[in-house]
Amino acid sequence: MRYSRFALYFTCPPGALADAGSAWLGWDIAQGQSVPHPATPKEAARLTERPRKYGFHATLKPPFRLAPGASKEGLHDMLRSFAAQQASVTLPALTVRQIGRFVALVPAAPSPALQDLAAACVTHFESCRAPLTENDLARRRAGTLSARQEELLVTYGYPYVLDEFKFHMTLTGPLDEPKPVAAALQTHFAPVLPEPFVIDAVSLCGERDDGRFDAIDRVPLTG
Repeated sequence: MRYSRFALYFTCPPGALADAGSAWLGWDIAQGQSVPHPATPKEAARLTERPRKYGFHATLKPPFRLAPGASKEGLHDMLRSFAAQQASVTLPALTVRQIGRFVALVPAAPSPALQDLAAACVTHFESCRAPLTENDLARRRAGTLSARQEELLVTYGYPYVLDEFKFHMTLTGPLDEPKPVAAALQTHFAPVLPEPFVIDAVSLCGERDDGRFDAIDRVPLTG
């Protein structure tokens, strides 16, 4: 399959948590197919319309177009070599939390090792990323960016990387009343959230013609 953009995500291994996340969003990134939403709450399809196309994931290197001369195969090979030198990261747990108007799964405690892994994903693969177009830059600048975020946008193509990075697995679009949705999501995910929670792989993902993302390969961290 041809992909217009690529990204490095954390995606869950097959199991109860991956199934719960896919069902909530209505898209299985590992299988590249739609799945039924849970029966409760009934408005799940509306709540998840914005994040659905990305699947159940946490971003490590945001979506990018390939630089001239780069290829999917070369990127894949680079990821295998990278992952062989990176250790897995163990978190105490993930928890459902409101982030502004969104709801997401986030680490229960800060993790310098996770910050280092995400930073390495951003910097190591920069040679594969094509520069942003002027339209891309204008779209990102439509929001309010700090001076540091503007610097990161220009340098790495995204304002929320390195010291601005916060690991999160997005579960909703922007909501007027996030608290009741967060409570429902706590009920949905509580039975399947492992403790501790291990970041054990990096997934190479691609954006299809319809805008949805597939997990091309989930590469274990074995360093």
